[in-house]
Amino acid sequence: MLDNQTLNQLKDFAKKVRQDIVTAVYCAKSGHPGGALSGADILTVLYNLSLNIPAEWEKSDMYTARDRFILSKGHASALLYSVLAERGFFDRELLKTFRKIGSNLQGHPSKGYLPGIEVSTGSLGQGLGMGVGMALGLKLNNNPANVVVYLGDGELQEGSVWEAFMQAAHRKLNNLIAIIDRNGLQIDGATENVTALNPLDDKLKAFGWETEIIDGHNFQQIYDSVEKAKKASKPFAIIANTIKGKGVSFMENQAQWHGKAPNDEEYRKAMEELN
Repeated sequence: MLDNQTLNQLKDFAKKVRQDIVTAVYCAKSGHPGGALSGADILTVLYNLSLNIPAEWEKSDMYTARDRFILSKGHASALLYSVLAERGFFDRELLKTFRKIGSNLQGHPSKGYLPGIEVSTGSLGQGLGMGVGMALGLKLNNNPANVVVYLGDGELQEGSVWEAFMQAAHRKLNNLIAIIDRNGLQIDGATENVTALNPLDDKLKAFGWETEIIDGHNFQQIYDSVEKAKKASKPFAIIANTIKGKGVSFMENQAQWHGKAPNDEEYRKAMEELN
């Protein structure tokens, strides 16, 4: 069990990440706050407890053995940038340049622009396939690192994702973990109205994956599930039930905040709530 001190540290870190997300999108006057806010607690656990990803990046002695993280839903880049900034990968002030011309913090993560970015992502449906390739390469090189791919639930409507699920099971890639942000909303509304995914866990099991459904805002459950996934004998999918826009009352469970920046008054109110 995580002790109270650790839980409080995680809570404080996630609060800062959410503040950073809202600030970055506000400064850019564009972005995708809803799906970024829903994943703050998950990435807080990953980057503080569960994954070995050095902030020194290529300068670290542990670089080759690092765990790999792929933000498949690249439009939620404000989430990854905020976590990396809070962990010291780069200067937090850079968040204010988010999505601006000439900034290294582009709207979708781009490899080579910043430390901590494994691959360029944003074309939905491709992240898991890249993760399968990485996991297979690590296996062939006898590298014990894990690959974690973070997907949006709307993204699972892409056929290429299911090809990757099938291939991962066929290759017995037990070093591959898929975390699905199951907030139930995408840009056009509820996922179940656009193209139904349920029963998602049964479908993934039928494709040869081990699965677990968790509360994506419960630090203990997130931590326990990832640790369980590391010990699995097959690829492992964590279906994390989350709230889109989590932490900002007027953004929560609202599809219109999938890709919308707050105005001055909305920003002030959001920051008051997050403080």
